[in-house]
Amino acid sequence: MTDPWVALEPGADPAERVRALRRAHETFTAVGTVPRPVRSVVAESWRRSARAGVGPDGTASVELTDGDLGAYRAEHPLARVMPLFRELMGTFAADGEHLLAVCDAHGRLLWVEGHTATRRLADRMNFVPGARWSENAVGTNAPGTAVAVDRPVQVFAAEHFIRRVQPWTCAAAPVHDPRTGRVLGAVDITGGDGLAHPHSLGFVQAVARAAETQLALFTPPRAEEAPLLSALGRDEAELALDGRRIRLSRRHSEILVLLSRHPEGLSGDELLCSLYADESVTPVTLRAELARLRRLMGPGLLASRPYRLTAVVESDATVVERRLETGALTAAAEAYTGPLLPGSQAPAIVRLRERLSGGLRAALVAHGDPDLLADWAHAPWGEDDVEVWRALAAVHPTAPVRARLAALEAELAAPAGRAPARTRGRPGPSPCATYLQRPPV
Repeated sequence: MTDPWVALEPGADPAERVRALRRAHETFTAVGTVPRPVRSVVAESWRRSARAGVGPDGTASVELTDGDLGAYRAEHPLARVMPLFRELMGTFAADGEHLLAVCDAHGRLLWVEGHTATRRLADRMNFVPGARWSENAVGTNAPGTAVAVDRPVQVFAAEHFIRRVQPWTCAAAPVHDPRTGRVLGAVDITGGDGLAHPHSLGFVQAVARAAETQLALFTPPRAEEAPLLSALGRDEAELALDGRRIRLSRRHSEILVLLSRHPEGLSGDELLCSLYADESVTPVTLRAELARLRRLMGPGLLASRPYRLTAVVESDATVVERRLETGALTAAAEAYTGPLLPGSQAPAIVRLRERLSGGLRAALVAHGDPDLLADWAHAPWGEDDVEVWRALAAVHPTAPVRARLAALEAELAAPAGRAPARTRGRPGPSPCATYLQRPPV
């Protein structure tokens, strides 16, 4: 197969492929191995689904109904492009006995529209507005997997992880915020085996790009807009500057995160101590990194003696902190798109990352809102967070939640030769601790 994202290669027999996939699915659920002809994207999704505690006989949970659903949809950014989705896909869905579906970045379905009889069939598996169809909740499916991997994807028949969904085929593509690049959700077409054609994948991808173009027209960039640093949930940050989107190296990402938090500047020794656990690294190495960063951003933004930014750079991490400090927990959770530079081992970044995630999760546990807890528990960074799963089970004790919590607690109770991941390898105090604990401005 030339394109692993397309479900069926030209000439493939759909009926025979369905039989082979069902055998492969039974093998995986029985012994955990993935035989051919399962595509790599599906195999990886099956493994993620199993690690999340999804059972093959499970079902989706409806989390938002009535007024809560209406209020959430009205405020969601994708509400502005629903007329476009209906114009481009509504007739295709109705005539082909398919469904048009739109989900948010957490895989929660916001709209499900299309052929009336097909909608009635979909209702039986809770493919309805307000239901959570993230990978971590119901396993492999096109809208949930599209937002999980941030790629357009087809899921054909028995490639679905949950058995009751296996009669269906779907194709979905993520939709991004044109200004920040953040995933807002996904647009999906769901129906019969005919959607396994490559054209359906290209179709939803084109619709998603059209939606992003329209969103950009709704919110054109301002000439005086401050530089924006996106560093949550990504190993390499992105800087939006003067209409450009600059992809930064990991080291440059770390430097800009620290300098954005210290507008008064940091000395060379402070910055060196913050970035390198290895004390043998020399100031020459740091100066070379700063020189490369200055050339990348252009003249005037990075000054020295002390090293500082000459303009205010807004960071998505500080947005979360600011909202958390003011008690806007829902807004803080919405802005939190993952751990701060998760691959970084720079001492100061590790501390900032743990402080931000720890503060937010503690607030979520204390608040006890089931939707916010579910969002965290079903996110990649929360799938093994037993404290959050316990809090979720206390307020929303569904069968899948109880099963996942039982699995996590069994892992904790089993004899182990090493400390839990949450505490293993935590760095001790460093010489940088004093000034890095100053509150951000």
